[in-house]
Amino acid sequence: MTIAVARFSVAFIAVALIGTVLWDAFEAIVLPRRVTRRWRLARLFYRLTWSLWAAVARRIGSRARRESFLGVFGPLSLLFLLALWAASLVLGFGALQWSLGTTLHTLDAPASFGTYLYLSGTTFFTLGLGDVTPRTALARGLAVFESGIGFAFLALVIGYVPLISQAFSRREVSISMLDASAGSPLTAAALLHTHFQDEDADLRALLREWERWSAELLESHVSFPVLSYFRSQHDDQSWVAALTAILAVCALVVARIEDRPLPTARLTFAIARHAVVDLCAVFHLKPTPPPVDRLPPSEEKRLETLVAAVGVRFRTDEASAAKFKALRAMYEPYVQALSSFLIMPLPAWVPRQGVQDSWHTMA
Repeated sequence: MTIAVARFSVAFIAVALIGTVLWDAFEAIVLPRRVTRRWRLARLFYRLTWSLWAAVARRIGSRARRESFLGVFGPLSLLFLLALWAASLVLGFGALQWSLGTTLHTLDAPASFGTYLYLSGTTFFTLGLGDVTPRTALARGLAVFESGIGFAFLALVIGYVPLISQAFSRREVSISMLDASAGSPLTAAALLHTHFQDEDADLRALLREWERWSAELLESHVSFPVLSYFRSQHDDQSWVAALTAILAVCALVVARIEDRPLPTARLTFAIARHAVVDLCAVFHLKPTPPPVDRLPPSEEKRLETLVAAVGVRFRTDEASAAKFKALRAMYEPYVQALSSFLIMPLPAWVPRQGVQDSWHTMA
């Protein structure tokens, strides 16, 4: 009776494990929307692994080495998550076969629990070795079902990895294009200076392009949160910094700069803020105000001087200043939370004096 109860318990746990993994993989790979449920296998996996990885990264003194270490996490964690799903399914089906006491034809008798795991592994990966085969109808049915699950799982993985790679490439193209116009590290002041200095540069077109970029970021990173951990090619670049700089530019155009494309800036600001708010919700991050003012009066004066050099004047009335402050308060706590969580520094408002852009100094 005790053995029967134990086998029934194992069968129940095995079925629960199989169902949990399949549903988790469906939500992560197939379902094209944010999952609000807190307790998920993939979320627990990333919470644990990222906490450990980030803790180690924060102890690395060299910025270049730290960025290299952090850059490995996104792709490596994706591979480990896929391996975890596969191993869990193999374990679940092997335990289910063992708990049901299905009869196997093996070269060694009697069949042990390891033999059932071996059968499950060869079936899941559709190896077809034939040295261990099921003999009863129930065992054969489970083997066929597992083989179908394994084939579908591998097919999804084959399609999932290129999808992540393509989404990452699309995100990074626009970030790389900011180097020449916004500097590297990028700043809102440099971006405004470049576009107002060059009469052929269309700020409205730039904002529309980044409105679409923010919408694509929102769609892809909410559907596939693992993309948030993928870092840019260069240490001075990140999607968090780019999004923050665009929000800063929009806030300046809407609140402080006269005779500029206000409707376009408002739309870009709205979708960009929507992206950071939703991504904080995905990672269950609380908005965190910056520890210090990111634009103190001295830096704000430098910002005004830089854009004034290309004929742009700021509004100085109290209403404009209050509106600018309110717009900053709408997004800065969210980008600060993402920055702290992902260890992606936020950009300055004004370029540091005497610092050349990275694209000038790279070999």
